[in-house]
Amino acid sequence: MAKRKSATRKRAAAKKPAPRRAAPARKAAPRKQVIGGPLIVGGNVIPISKAVRAGDFVFCSGQVPFKDGAPMTAGTIEEQTQVTMETIKGILREAGCSLSDVVKVTVWLRDTADFLGFNRVYATYFPGGPPARSTVQSRLMVDVRIEIEVVAYKP
Repeated sequence: MAKRKSATRKRAAAKKPAPRRAAPARKAAPRKQVIGGPLIVGGNVIPISKAVRAGDFVFCSGQVPFKDGAPMTAGTIEEQTQVTMETIKGILREAGCSLSDVVKVTVWLRDTADFLGFNRVYATYFPGGPPARSTVQSRLMVDVRIEIEVVAYKP
């Protein structure tokens, strides 16, 4: 019986896994960075960041057209799209990015009839290699025709 236990121990010892190697050192996780100052509407500070950089990605909050510090409740879809895209360009610039770094766009339209007008203006901002995009019709939180959110990637 003693010989049997000894043989079993020898086989178990032979099957032991190799010692673990130390994992390679990892870079410190990048911290999030808030882009832009506070959003103030009608004298009220709105609890939202214009954008947040997280590592190599910049996530822009949904933007609506503003004119003279207030939501642009008048104007065509083309005008509102242009104002919104120019706002997004400015936010991306603050983050060290441009529209060419945008990889994903989400668009909310108040009315599906606005799609063609929106799309004509949008196409001028992404003339080659446009980003992935989702466009939906939705009731918006502000009385405007459009809201646009983008994600940019810039290592």
